[in-house]
Amino acid sequence: MEKFILAIDQGTTSSRAILFDREGRVLGQAAKEFGQIFPRPGWVEHHLDEIWSSVCISVSGALEAAGAKPEQVAAVGITNQRETTCLWERASGRPVHNAIVWQCRRTADICQQLRHRGLEPLYRERTGLLLDPYFSGTKLKWLLDNLSGVKAAAERGELCFGTIDSFLVFKLCGGVHVTDVSNASRTLMMNLESLQWDEELLRPLGVPRALLPRIAASSEVYGYTRGLAQLPDGVPVCGIAGDQQAALFGQGCLEPGEAKCTYGTGAFVLLNTGGRLVRSGRGLLTTVAWKIGTQTAYALEGSVFIAGAAVQWLRDGLGIIKSSSEVEQLASRVPSSEGVVFVPALVGLGAPYWKPEARGLVCGLTRGSTAAHLARATLEAIAFQVADVIEAMNLDAGQKLRLLRVDGGASVNRLLMQFQADLLGVEIQRPPVVETTAWGAAQLAGLAAGMWSGPEQLKQLRKTAAAFRPQLSPEQVAQHLARWRAAVGRV
Repeated sequence: MEKFILAIDQGTTSSRAILFDREGRVLGQAAKEFGQIFPRPGWVEHHLDEIWSSVCISVSGALEAAGAKPEQVAAVGITNQRETTCLWERASGRPVHNAIVWQCRRTADICQQLRHRGLEPLYRERTGLLLDPYFSGTKLKWLLDNLSGVKAAAERGELCFGTIDSFLVFKLCGGVHVTDVSNASRTLMMNLESLQWDEELLRPLGVPRALLPRIAASSEVYGYTRGLAQLPDGVPVCGIAGDQQAALFGQGCLEPGEAKCTYGTGAFVLLNTGGRLVRSGRGLLTTVAWKIGTQTAYALEGSVFIAGAAVQWLRDGLGIIKSSSEVEQLASRVPSSEGVVFVPALVGLGAPYWKPEARGLVCGLTRGSTAAHLARATLEAIAFQVADVIEAMNLDAGQKLRLLRVDGGASVNRLLMQFQADLLGVEIQRPPVVETTAWGAAQLAGLAAGMWSGPEQLKQLRKTAAAFRPQLSPEQVAQHLARWRAAVGRV
């Protein structure tokens, strides 16, 4: 009986399950959306039981779509929305509170208090992260400080903290409490060098050690399925990586100097720095990419807050397109933006600027400016922001990017991809399967289950569906960048 790998891709708005074969072909997939909870402005939560239900429905749907039997699943891999913070009872698995989502800004005051205590250099040095509500540690502190009786129960070892990966393994494997290094590196609580929880980081957050999961590699057997309606007992759950790290692995960026960009609502650029822990002086984050066996790979990461969301604004805010897919056709009506520049700081600017107070700007308008010029300027803005992140990466890493692999919804936009190649002066490659996040989790699980011998064999599975090579002269690129930087300066 042929064996397959099941990847669970638990995202911010939906859960997806995909069944892959040894060649990386998608045999079947299914997805289930779940509710978003907004208790107050700036607060975002998810109901953990609803997330678990959506995962179960997706797994059943993927098996059905593939025409596969549950017994054909050889291994399960998990990739997840990172930083989302969960707290549940160890004995029953019942959630203590809704999950606090990575987007939630409720802990801004906690971050400010930690800064006032002079602790930001410690967290920056030990974790590679900023003191920002984005990360899990301050969310956990909020739960411990604001829920009656929770701190005492946590100290008695009665509760479990985890990011979404930990919660799913606990449910899949009947009580196993574990996370992987890639997710742990996003909590503000793990030391990047030791790859262990750090007491000096836990103390200011008031986090008891008994609350935390074991930190494991990204490819190892964490436990076996137990008591599930969708899968038989005994299937190894053996691959975990946060979504952006999983996409880096799924894109085959397995060597130092290789990078990927995922173009979604925002854009996430990750550069593999191998065993070298590169600390950024230019607004990037240092993170663990993955650990396989005894080998740890690190990465530099830059997050662009608004990418595909800028196109959605053209659609929903201005009404100049009816669907996001129309933007390329509209932008192609003009040969250039004719000096129109859009800085899409609609929720502030992310890396490398980190200016939450920045607001969007359109400049360079004339009487001759049209919706087509604004559409083109919007696509160019996405590419400009990614170029800013990659320039910072090149300087931090001390080497120039040779190639960029891309995925995500906007990567199918040929005009955007060509302009990105022009700005960067490097080739851009897009794979035939853009489900690279799930594919990365599947590969990590397959390695642990013995479906492939090692990363070298995985490289042979890598394919390119489209390539974009630079066409503009250095002088033309310099003119574009000068216009962009002048506009960002105004913001």
